[in-house]
Amino acid sequence: MKTKTIRLLYIAFAIVTANYPNKSIAQTVKDYDTYENIEFKMSKVQEPVIPNNVVNLKDFGAVNGGHTLNTQAFADAIEAVSKKGGGKVIIPPGIWLTGPIILKSNIELHAQTGALIKFSTDKKLYPIIQTSFEGLNTWRCISPIYGKNLENIAFTGNGVWDGSGEAWRQVKKSKLNESQWKELVASGGVLNEKKDTWYPSEAFMKAAVGADQNVRLDLKTKEEFEAIHDFLRPVLVSIQNSKKVLFDGPVFQNSPAWNIHPLMVEDLIVRNITVRNPWYSQNGDGLDVESCKNVIIENSSFDVGDDAICIKSGKDKDGRDRGIPCENIIVKNNIVYHGHGGVTVGSEMSSGVKNLHVSNCTFMGTDVGLRFKSTRGRGGIVENIYISDIFMTDIPSQAISFDLYYGGKSIAETLAEGGNKINTKAVPVNEETPQFKNISIKNITINGAYQAVFLQGLPEMNLENIEISNLIAKAKKGFSIIDANGIQISNAKLDIENPTVFEIYNSKNMSFKDIEFSSTSAKAITIDGSESKNIELASSKNLDFSKKTTIGETVAKGAVKF
Repeated sequence: MKTKTIRLLYIAFAIVTANYPNKSIAQTVKDYDTYENIEFKMSKVQEPVIPNNVVNLKDFGAVNGGHTLNTQAFADAIEAVSKKGGGKVIIPPGIWLTGPIILKSNIELHAQTGALIKFSTDKKLYPIIQTSFEGLNTWRCISPIYGKNLENIAFTGNGVWDGSGEAWRQVKKSKLNESQWKELVASGGVLNEKKDTWYPSEAFMKAAVGADQNVRLDLKTKEEFEAIHDFLRPVLVSIQNSKKVLFDGPVFQNSPAWNIHPLMVEDLIVRNITVRNPWYSQNGDGLDVESCKNVIIENSSFDVGDDAICIKSGKDKDGRDRGIPCENIIVKNNIVYHGHGGVTVGSEMSSGVKNLHVSNCTFMGTDVGLRFKSTRGRGGIVENIYISDIFMTDIPSQAISFDLYYGGKSIAETLAEGGNKINTKAVPVNEETPQFKNISIKNITINGAYQAVFLQGLPEMNLENIEISNLIAKAKKGFSIIDANGIQISNAKLDIENPTVFEIYNSKNMSFKDIEFSSTSAKAITIDGSESKNIELASSKNLDFSKKTTIGETVAKGAVKF
């Protein structure tokens, strides 16, 4: 019986391998359905199909050790399988120093456990190219891993891809302890003592003057950008205008700027990866999904220097002219250990973001948990966002934040400087006016934050139809609601230190139901602004705020003052 069983298993294996020449990367076994409980219709994301041709990097003259440049070996290995229609390039255990890797279609780069691909710090190896960075059309150094107009690309295995970002980034003194700062200064580069900032080179320091979010808007020609080559730090992985792209297994770390940047990619899967940057890394985002369609991001961990999982679609006129929204995105079962935002939408969202599902994610110590940001000038619509089952702890600023006055800094930095200087005067609505609407946030646990929820729209374009339900929050401050229309808050248990739990300004058509909080103040809810109206409070007007208060049946309507 045992022999017969073994023979049957062998026959089954033979049948499977006989059909292997064109294979789809096998999906990791998991105990849930990625597409279960998705609130919008989307096609199942297609995985890349990689032909069954396999080569080993060592067979193309690659030298282990981290001292020999293996750029040509990578190029030759990719070319060898590409000539056969595509296949897998195995990167064995070892330290493999290289310059930029240029991808081709139908390629799987499989970094085995123990493999470290370390990109050279010689910036002359990275020529500048026309690309998009920070949502703008510009010139930038080519990325260490680069591909454009491709189909069927996969990064697999458990190896490490290291972008050598320390050679590219500026560092603020306040980000390091004394010994780290001394070591950095002693390593070379240039120190601007007035600004307490270290720069990789004098050319970098000079080029940084006048930059807008790391982009020099005043420069137009390639020759002008060549003159500031050192300043044009790239993202680690740039894949543009492509289809069927998979990241499954590896570690991506230490990027010069953003870490992984899929731009205009259709059918993108990111799963089981680790993304990490030093917490002080300037613009050290984890994953920036920009103008992509049909996306899965799951079972991954992020520990980075800026926003972790970012959803974008271009900036200002360049983004609006592109006209490609980011849509049909599933984000499930991810962990963020550090970052400016756990999951972030914006601030570059000028082509719009729609149909985003986020669930079962944990944020530990991120500056903000759920972060939505934009500003006047962007344009674009963010809508149909569904967020559930999010767990946050030790959030130093706002656990849930909508900021339509984003100024380029983290929330913690903005608060430390006294907050945004806000112009609450309405301006005319036009194509440059951003809009955020139809957003559901439910089943949220916040165990420690400076503020539980901050909702701030624009006076000329309010935040609209935002529902927050089933919220448990422990924080110093409660809710700030500014320039909003149609906010619904229900079934919330709030442990708030400040006596004022709700601050409402210029907002209307709001509903509060089944809210529990403790406050000793007779002004636990403050409402101001001539536009604050049609607010339904499921409670009596004369609440006893000296003990736990439960807001139950709706009995009061209209502009309510306490």
